[in-house]
Amino acid sequence: MFGSSLWWKYRSKKDKIFILRSKIIICFIVLFSTQDLYSSDTISKRVDRNFYKFLAVEGAVLTGAISYLKNEWYSDKKRVPFHFYNDLKGWNQIDKLGHFYAAYLESTVGYSLMKKFNFSENQALYLGGSQGLILETPIEFFDAYHEGWGFSVSDMVANALGSVFFIAQQKYFGEQLIMPKLSFSRSKYARNANGLLGKNNLLSEFVYDYNGYTYWFSFSPNKVFRLNKLPEWLNLALGYGADGMLGEFENKKYYKGQSLPDYKRYRQFYISLDIDFSKIKTKSRVLKKIYKAVSFIKIPLPAIEFSNKKVRGYFFYF
Repeated sequence: MFGSSLWWKYRSKKDKIFILRSKIIICFIVLFSTQDLYSSDTISKRVDRNFYKFLAVEGAVLTGAISYLKNEWYSDKKRVPFHFYNDLKGWNQIDKLGHFYAAYLESTVGYSLMKKFNFSENQALYLGGSQGLILETPIEFFDAYHEGWGFSVSDMVANALGSVFFIAQQKYFGEQLIMPKLSFSRSKYARNANGLLGKNNLLSEFVYDYNGYTYWFSFSPNKVFRLNKLPEWLNLALGYGADGMLGEFENKKYYKGQSLPDYKRYRQFYISLDIDFSKIKTKSRVLKKIYKAVSFIKIPLPAIEFSNKKVRGYFFYF
């Protein structure tokens, strides 16, 4: 009975990770398909009727998603009274940064779509900019009433901070002065985990292996430090990652009957060069879309890592 409950909790967590990663991918697709994220050129005198078509489609998608949650995620889970699940320390907080990043992306998409469909700045900022929190909240409440899950306060805080981070910058600076980004590379831990962290392919490990993730905050030294001496497209980025993780809170010794290697869990901090592609001028509409989509991804560039009381340099880190 005890082993079964642990399995369900682990499976449930993996399902949540899958949905979170899927939302990130969907946001990139939307960002690629829309143009002029923060430009007033797309604003006309009235709300575009197409926006209501978009709302209808979004409503249908959300209805379908909720039905899927009820029939697939929770169909074999016992309904229980509202309860909490404290996963703040899980995965060395990489999971929380994932919630923050996903909520930030969803808020960016919400704002840009409402601007595209000609809503006022305040309507787009507060309603569109809150989409990260709005879209993530229902999942937490579903979790709260099902066994093996639970309402995660830390997830909710991370979701809220992602939306607030977008709204605050857009309101007080008129732009995103500090841009959250991510990078991912396949790790040795997934290859040696007997399927615990994915099925030994890039897509599966992208979904399940937290060791491969680094989250960044990228900014222009010219704007932050008022230098005005560097190329406007050149940024600095501060990053955070973690390695050696074969479990949410502590490393598993066995998985599916096979012993797992003994790794030390540790945190990693980075400083790196970065590129703000939105500052690279081009007349090509295709390149503009590409630049917009990759603006939320940290590309491989020289970096310095601080971890385990050591300093390590990379010519290219991703």
